[in-house]
Amino acid sequence: MGNSGISTNLKGVLFACLTAFLWGFLPIFLKVSLKYLEPSSIVWFRFTFAASILFIYFLIMDRKQLQIFKRPPVLLVIAALGLGLNYMGFLQGVNYTSPSNAQIIIQTGPILLALVGFVVYKERLNNKQIGGFAIAGIGLILFYQNQLQGFLNDPEAFNKGFLWIEIGAVAWVLYAALQKKLVQKHPAQTLNMFLYGLPALLYTPTVDFPAFANLSFPIWLIVIFLGLNTLIAYGALAFAFKYTEAYKVSIIVTLNPIITLITMAVLSGLQVDWIKTENLDPISMIGAVCVIGGAIIAVFFARENKVAKA
Repeated sequence: MGNSGISTNLKGVLFACLTAFLWGFLPIFLKVSLKYLEPSSIVWFRFTFAASILFIYFLIMDRKQLQIFKRPPVLLVIAALGLGLNYMGFLQGVNYTSPSNAQIIIQTGPILLALVGFVVYKERLNNKQIGGFAIAGIGLILFYQNQLQGFLNDPEAFNKGFLWIEIGAVAWVLYAALQKKLVQKHPAQTLNMFLYGLPALLYTPTVDFPAFANLSFPIWLIVIFLGLNTLIAYGALAFAFKYTEAYKVSIIVTLNPIITLITMAVLSGLQVDWIKTENLDPISMIGAVCVIGGAIIAVFFARENKVAKA
């Protein structure tokens, strides 16, 4: 073709990989930050940091984008509330259980999103998708039952964490389904600015501001990473959807728990003392593989519906 530049498809794949990479490390840094800050304070900082950067950018580069705050679409307000609840649900899940547990259980989000396509958008479910749902369901039961046994000293904490993560997953589906419609009429980063800004405002009354003053420099770096993670991961995700097919992006992003599991295994081998490490036993690992694999199958074979309709 004579085009030496990077292909559009590859750009999308690389942006999706960046999102998966950042989300893979996210729960580990969240777990460490929970030693020093309350969950609501962490969620507030992540949203405030990301919203502020985008607000300043548009204030300088394109002020008309700020008008989204004057008369935001009702669907955007609902999507922002969903994202705000998703962040809190996932963080509480990490708080009560572990980074690995949170990453596996949250994979019910993409599966539920595929079901929303079936119920709301009247997309047909094919046999392969149904098989994917079944595999993921069996995997989740296996994973839940086995990990619960590992929390014999505090099963209530594990169940609380599980419930919070599922609330977060449902909230993410609400956000994702509405974002899918909104992005057709509005620039993705303009939407993101509002999606971060509204939860930041709502969480402000719950923040323990003095706790931030007592953070050491290394912990501040972790907290800033959490803010950057929000800004860059969701920004990269928007570009990924722009440059390549949604099913490819969804599959790549769904692989992010593998990064978490590998990192936790490495930390366990290094015997670090700054985070409680874990190694999943064979049953839990089989359950995790089934959940991730089932989610990928459900997402991948959904594209057949789109092709059939084209």
